[in-house]
Amino acid sequence: MNGKFGTDLTTGSIPKHLVRFSLPMFIGNLLQTALGFTDAIWVGNIVGPNAVGATQVSFPIQFLLIALSNGATLATTILVSQYYGAGDHEKVKKTVNNSFSVALIFGALLTAMGLLLCDDILIWMNTPPEIFPMASSYLKIIISGFIVTFLVNLIMSILRGIGDTMTPLIFMAIAVGINIVLDPILIIGIGPIPKMGFNGSAVATVISQVIGLVTALIYLNRKNHFISIDFKSLKLERAHVIKLFRIGFPSMLQQSLISINSVFITGMVNRFGADATTAFGASGRIESIVFMPAMSIGLAVSAMTGQNLGAGNVKRVREVFKWGAIMTAGITLTLSAIIVLFPKLLLSMFVRKLEILEIGIGYLRTLGFAYILFALMFVSNGVINGSGRTLVTMAITVLSIWLIRIPLAALLSSTSLGINGIWLAVVIGFAVGLAASVVYYFAGRWKKAAFKPRQSTG
Repeated sequence: MNGKFGTDLTTGSIPKHLVRFSLPMFIGNLLQTALGFTDAIWVGNIVGPNAVGATQVSFPIQFLLIALSNGATLATTILVSQYYGAGDHEKVKKTVNNSFSVALIFGALLTAMGLLLCDDILIWMNTPPEIFPMASSYLKIIISGFIVTFLVNLIMSILRGIGDTMTPLIFMAIAVGINIVLDPILIIGIGPIPKMGFNGSAVATVISQVIGLVTALIYLNRKNHFISIDFKSLKLERAHVIKLFRIGFPSMLQQSLISINSVFITGMVNRFGADATTAFGASGRIESIVFMPAMSIGLAVSAMTGQNLGAGNVKRVREVFKWGAIMTAGITLTLSAIIVLFPKLLLSMFVRKLEILEIGIGYLRTLGFAYILFALMFVSNGVINGSGRTLVTMAITVLSIWLIRIPLAALLSSTSLGINGIWLAVVIGFAVGLAASVVYYFAGRWKKAAFKPRQSTG
């Protein structure tokens, strides 16, 4: 199907589509990571190393909220992509309207719950006393603006569903650029703007997200886009809400389990002291670069699967999987080699303390050899999610993380391995998750999508 907006992913070169679809998302993730690096450099060098640790302690809670929103919006991507592939613009519009209504309600509830519970969660995570006050104040500011982040993620998920990843990149670039400019101004205080210290970084993030959302809404409405948002006509239709819930709830639960895993792992790391927390945080920022290409390609695979199943083209999905795996493996292995060979150099961008560097080097060299396992799982899970079978990927997450990684990390970290036992448990969890995902893919049950607008063949 060809239209004024969006990209038809059911015809043409699969490698080219994967590149054109995933590259803007990769660049967007790179911009976000650059922002994270900038934040860490500013707060680490101006506020002090504890600020880096406070950011890391805060991250699992932020990740939990973002994971819930990503899980909910994945349902929108899947439905939009399948309806778009089937050529049904009317159902695309209905999905968009209902998704925004759900996002406004759910986003407000999550914001309220986050503000009420964040301190309790920080205490439960064994947050070191010297880090707690900074982590608490930073989190409350970030959570206050969460509903805006939710709506921004929703708009991006809708555009991904119709094959458009360039427009979200433009919105993200604007927001990240503003954030980078505001960071030092609000942290240090320039002219009439008061010095906010560590909290200035959080305020800059919220302001930039608000500007990004406003920019996106203005663009969609002024361009008369067929997915333009009219808040006056938003409604909740039972049939569409049920579909969103049926596909979105398992994804939300899956993403939540992944983020809660971060809370557990961070809590285990915190038991080894503030240096371990800071090393874990700095290593995580470097590690995120490896995951970005795989995540972007995985989302591309999911959107292409949705559109092609909507168009009844199962055979093309197999090619999407093959090319997605080839591209992901090549990129991830290259980045992993750099991390394994030069961990100290990379970590020194954030921290200089020898004890912190030693812990971080151990983490990166242990995990560096296993990133390929996690990366390939994004591809196979992308096909499974694109078919609407989010319950399956949720089950894979439960197996790999909650039945393997968490219990094993608790066990091994109590032995002579110490903190290295946590890293080893993560690697084993990666391997189990990939094995389960690939087995399900080759079993072929995804061919009969959980939801399909048109009968599939092939």
